[in-house]
Amino acid sequence: MKLEILGSGCANCQKLMAVTEAAVRDLGIEDAELVKVEDFPKIMAYGVMSTPALVIDGKVVVSGKVPSLAEVGSCIATSLAAQG
Repeated sequence: MKLEILGSGCANCQKLMAVTEAAVRDLGIEDAELVKVEDFPKIMAYGVMSTPALVIDGKVVVSGKVPSLAEVGSCIATSLAAQG
């Protein structure tokens, strides 16, 4: 599972990274790859207009806000369930 945090590195982007790391830890996912994407053309390639954003396996799941730990956990669990 690849989780990407899209953003410029601002405080909200850092918060989203911390929340995502906590959600991965809480769910016990050991093979998750967390990547910070700060390159603006790469962010735009996802069609994201406001950051921070969370991308799970190439799909934007949250954009323009810092979601709660529960929201991030739910997004990750949904993605895992979709993978089978």
